[in-house]
Amino acid sequence: MAVVIGTSGWQYRDWRGRFYPQRLPQRLWLEHHAQHFATVESNAAFYRLPARETFAAWRERTPPDYRWAVKASRFLTHVRRLREPEEPVARLVQHAEGLGERLDVVLLQLPPTLKADPGLLRDCLACFPPGVRVAVEPRHDTWWTDEVRDLLERYGAALCWADRAERPVTPLWRTTGWGYLRLHTGAEGWGYPGAVLEEWTQRLAAGYADDEDVFVYLNNDPGGAAVVDAVALAGAVRRAGRTPTRVPTAEQATGAAWAAA
Repeated sequence: MAVVIGTSGWQYRDWRGRFYPQRLPQRLWLEHHAQHFATVESNAAFYRLPARETFAAWRERTPPDYRWAVKASRFLTHVRRLREPEEPVARLVQHAEGLGERLDVVLLQLPPTLKADPGLLRDCLACFPPGVRVAVEPRHDTWWTDEVRDLLERYGAALCWADRAERPVTPLWRTTGWGYLRLHTGAEGWGYPGAVLEEWTQRLAAGYADDEDVFVYLNNDPGGAAVVDAVALAGAVRRAGRTPTRVPTAEQATGAAWAAA
């Protein structure tokens, strides 16, 4: 199992002086992120879909092994609520294809008020072209049915495993040959205790083989907690005998490395 570890976004001002050196211009933050991580989840695309040219520019600014997940626009998931998905899916894919082969996954995060409607989800998944991998993050308990699980398996879509307050909030279904996990927030403050990250590592190791990728994105960005937790998670993955992608050192995650320079 290769655990592909990244953060949900990279443009956070309170990371300056922590993960980002104090004097590093914001225009170089993406390059700095790509130097220390092998992936990022473009969370900003949810709020405003970047132009294809923007995605292409991001591709040019990052190394060949840097992988992208793109969170689908809220117009598709929260405004349309998956209805009439043809045009918004086509527009999303057309823009995100500016990343070329670096586009790895599209994340569909559903509204917490959207109850299960397998027909809507089926019609939406059917709009994605072959070769575009999709992870689905439902957030209403009515989605946890055999019918939904079968639907995800049929379309090769991953159920997004998710954690809030240090507890799984989704079933730990394996619905395709790769996995996707989002870690949102610890129970006290934003950071996760090491024991919780160890537990998630064991769940991933039990669910996926050595040659299957699992994407893990930390969404607890305030104060740089996501970066610090990424370092701890990579350590847990190594102790489990599995392989994480690159992460910063502990000193780079907290800013101690830049302060000492």
